[in-house]
Amino acid sequence: MSDLKRKGGDNHNASRKKKYRSDGTPMWGKRHIDGPGIWVSCVKGKEKQTVGEMYDLFESVASDIWPVGGAEDKEKTGDSDDEEELSIEDQIKKEMSEMKRPRAEQRFANCQTDTPCVVFISCKPPVDPVELVVKYIESVAKTGATRSRYTHRLVPVSGTCSANLNEMKSLCEKVFGAFFEKEKGKTFKYKVELRIRNHTVLARPAIIQHIASWVPEGHTVSLDNPDIFILVEVFKSVCGVSIVHDYYKYAKFNVLELSNKVNAQKIASEPDSIKMGPSPVQEPVQQETEEK
Repeated sequence: MSDLKRKGGDNHNASRKKKYRSDGTPMWGKRHIDGPGIWVSCVKGKEKQTVGEMYDLFESVASDIWPVGGAEDKEKTGDSDDEEELSIEDQIKKEMSEMKRPRAEQRFANCQTDTPCVVFISCKPPVDPVELVVKYIESVAKTGATRSRYTHRLVPVSGTCSANLNEMKSLCEKVFGAFFEKEKGKTFKYKVELRIRNHTVLARPAIIQHIASWVPEGHTVSLDNPDIFILVEVFKSVCGVSIVHDYYKYAKFNVLELSNKVNAQKIASEPDSIKMGPSPVQEPVQQETEEK
């Protein structure tokens, strides 16, 4: 009996041991983070509120780019005339069937990170996280309004994978191929913008070196004046990758910093009379009457 217990205990301990891939990186369990999506840096302790305001913000921006329900609305308006001809019983049956229809699938979902100040919102088709974030960032640069209270920085990723070199290579080839296919005949100077958080398996220089080796031929590295930026986010066991323009122009997509900069420029460009406020017209009149 004791031998059986010992064997059972050995099997249990073996199952709890970490398994490693051929390249030496550990195999983690099921990932909670799944992209494409958007990394959001926020105020500590306000993660829940950040998720709520990001849902509202992203849905507002996405509805302008990818409208939802156009065809369904037309069908409903087309059926409105027919409803008048239906009997009361048939109208009730129709309403009940509509109530049983599944709701439209949400385009955004919060993925648990279990880390302060870090939120990840996954995006479902047809939403493109890069296009979504750029659209929003451009509006902040134009108006100075962030429409958020707790958000600091947004980093879109076109896809995610496990943070090991084999899967990272496959993801990069997919993301790079899609981007450069749209930009056929063009050559770019690029820079790899890498951020690593809560990850100690892969070293920073090794990741950058491998990312650069996976970029198609004809494009060159430029640290001072790049045309495009390859954003690489490594968080715990997950890696996300995307390619963007104007990353430095828009304060590395730090909406708080960008908003402050835009509003400061607006104040600086205002005439001195507006900065000082309205001149006190009535005060000198009152002084003259007192002297008399």
